[in-house]
Amino acid sequence: MMGPLADLARPLLLALDPEVAHEVTLRALELGAYPRCASARDRALEVTALGLSFPNPIGIAAGFDKDARVPDAILGLGCGFAEIGTTTPRSQPGNPQPRVFRLVPDRAVINRLGFNNAGHAAALARLKARSKRGIVGVNIGANKDTSDRAADYVAGIDAFYDVASYFTVNISSPNTPGLRDLQAPDALDELLGRVMAARAAKVAMGALQRPIVVKLAPDIAPEDVEPIVAALARNSVDGIAVSNTTLARSGLSDANAREAGGLSGRPLFNRATAMLARVYQATDGKVPLIGIGGIDSPEAALAKIEAGATLLQLYTGLIYEGPGLIGRINTHLAKTCAERSVISIGELTGTGAAEWAAKPLD
Repeated sequence: MMGPLADLARPLLLALDPEVAHEVTLRALELGAYPRCASARDRALEVTALGLSFPNPIGIAAGFDKDARVPDAILGLGCGFAEIGTTTPRSQPGNPQPRVFRLVPDRAVINRLGFNNAGHAAALARLKARSKRGIVGVNIGANKDTSDRAADYVAGIDAFYDVASYFTVNISSPNTPGLRDLQAPDALDELLGRVMAARAAKVAMGALQRPIVVKLAPDIAPEDVEPIVAALARNSVDGIAVSNTTLARSGLSDANAREAGGLSGRPLFNRATAMLARVYQATDGKVPLIGIGGIDSPEAALAKIEAGATLLQLYTGLIYEGPGLIGRINTHLAKTCAERSVISIGELTGTGAAEWAAKPLD
């Protein structure tokens, strides 16, 4: 019954201001007003990556649940994992409104939110109060006005170490000035050296070793991919998320295309997937990749896996397709495994990487 109601609610949400609609969605999830679907347990969909066992490869990307308000509801929608954040040490309001713009004909969104969140303490309190199981990652970032960005990431490791299934180091948002500069190899070495040292200190005290994922932008110059991946390898990251939103604007038809900020949704798909494939090739397929960007159909999800993704994250596609997209993707992936006579969806990872890597970043 809840599924049809969700379908009816979607046009009503699209009629609201985007940030208002997002808050309404979060409150509905907090109240339990969503279509429940146990995480798909088809054996073909199970993924072992980052030292964790995922019931299926689908998650919702950071930015949806910045303050850890609804991770269990996300799992209840049928996702194999959730990721909260981006969270920063201190609360911050983000950029001035309006700062989120739908491009409906393009099935896209532009946002310039700027890491608006309630800070570490608020998210930590909610995660500590969880009683349910399930994989919940924590996406960490730096405050806009910090004097030491690396220290903010270390603070995230320290704050959430006991409650995070894994960490994502977000250095790819276009909406915090200078943040993407941390993707330069020398800056990466300095940042990740401190992050990994913070993790090592926890492990030395008897804690489990939490996986560290680094999230990259889709706008990296082609010649910079290999040096960046080499820096990530030097620092022994456990995974790479590809990608965040883009500053590119080619092929858009909506008047909102002129707005500043990061573009997500269908127009990002080709760029993000080609970048994913290039990163897959640069790592020789040895590092688990989280494929993000423009997944709004089961076919797009499968293409992202074939390009090199081990896990997937959705966000903008859910705005236009609704929560039923999660189940449709899992069903399609399981069906594809059966049709291709493979035991696991992981056997399809990277099978189309060469073709995707050869495509232009447009």
